[in-house]
Amino acid sequence: MNRPPLEVADLVRAAGRAFIERSRRWITWQHVKVLRAIARCRTAALGGHLDECIACGYRPAISYNSCRNRHCPKCQANARERWLEARRQELLPTRYVHVVFTLPHELAPLALQNKKILYHLLLQTSAETLLQVARDPQHLGAEIGFFSVLHTWNQKLQHHPHAHCVVPAGGLSPDHSAWVSSRSRNSPEMTAVHDGWFPKRCTRRFCRTRCF
Repeated sequence: MNRPPLEVADLVRAAGRAFIERSRRWITWQHVKVLRAIARCRTAALGGHLDECIACGYRPAISYNSCRNRHCPKCQANARERWLEARRQELLPTRYVHVVFTLPHELAPLALQNKKILYHLLLQTSAETLLQVARDPQHLGAEIGFFSVLHTWNQKLQHHPHAHCVVPAGGLSPDHSAWVSSRSRNSPEMTAVHDGWFPKRCTRRFCRTRCF
C-alpha cells in the first residue's frame, strides 16, 4: 500500500512542539506522551528489525518499530480490522440503523475537565434513550440490543464528543416469543428524549459530586 502524501505524524513533527508550547495552560503529560509516540512511530527513534522469509530467505529493507499507542492512526489499523470482524460475527440477519448522539455543544468544554463523568453520562443516557423508545408500543414495542462507540473528536481533529450506535431494525417481543421488525427508518423522538435527560443527569451529578 502506498504511503499517503501527508500523515498525522508529519503534522505532529512539523507543528507539535509549537502546539505544546502554546497549550501549556491545559495540556497534560498524557497528551504530550501521545504526540511524542505518534511522531516517533516507525522511525529510527524506536529502533527497527529485519524480517526474513523462512522459505526462500528473502529479506526486505529494515522495518522500523511501531509505537503501539492506542491513539496512533498507524498502529490501530490491524486492531480495528480485528474488532470489525468480531462485530460482523455478531450481526443478526436483519437490517441495521446507525444512530448518533452528540454531547450538547454547551457542555463540550466541561468534558475536557470531567472526561470520565461526562463521557459515561453520554453513553448511559444514549443507551437508555434507545431502550425507552424501542419499548414504546407506538414505535417498536420490543427489547433491542445494540453496541455503542464513543468518539471524542471529529474528522478535523476538533473536540466533538459523540456516540455512534449500531442498532438492529427490530427486537424481541416483551415475552421473548417473537421477533418484532421495525417499519420506520428513523425516530426523531430519540433526540428529544436524550436532550431532555442529559442536562438533568448532569445537574444531579453536579449536585452530588460538585465535579465541575
